[in-house]
Amino acid sequence: MKNLISLAIVVITAAVAQSVSAHTGEGINTGFASGFWHPILGWDHVAAMVAVGMWGAFLRAPAIWLLPVVFPIVMAFGAAAGMAGLPLPAVETGIALSGVVLGLMVLFAVRPPLPVAAIIVGLFAIFHGHAHGTEFPPEFSALGYAVGFVLATGLMHLAGIAIGWLTKFEVGTWIVRAGGAVVTLAGSAFLFGFA
Repeated sequence: MKNLISLAIVVITAAVAQSVSAHTGEGINTGFASGFWHPILGWDHVAAMVAVGMWGAFLRAPAIWLLPVVFPIVMAFGAAAGMAGLPLPAVETGIALSGVVLGLMVLFAVRPPLPVAAIIVGLFAIFHGHAHGTEFPPEFSALGYAVGFVLATGLMHLAGIAIGWLTKFEVGTWIVRAGGAVVTLAGSAFLFGFA
């Protein structure tokens, strides 16, 4: 666990340093930093991505690792579609619903078969990815941008997994389920325009 925390600190520090350097005018490509910060600064993205990790922790192995892999892979395809200008209706609604649904899965400790859980996560990943793709700043590297948002997503999934590990204790299970309630409320706030 200490290694994961150390890695997260190093990556975040590197991303911050790159974005600060970008304002010096020395021609540093900020595609990575832009991609990295896009999901982290969008609380609707954060809520859903942390919920994926928490839900995976509830479902245990192999879901604890499979769901956080399915999400960024499918998200990358959604981002490619967004960058290519392919339309996807109701993207913001899909993102908000991801918080509501994934939060409810955690709140009620729903345990569907693994393929069903992967389909649910993958479906919502398309919306998150499409939003990242359509907001891609074309003056930057598409590859750097993609690596940035995939890495940030992975770190948020790891944060959710870390929270989800509390389920090893009875009181921790209730804390994680309460976290699911918070995600559901956040998703509902985005869905109904309160946030």
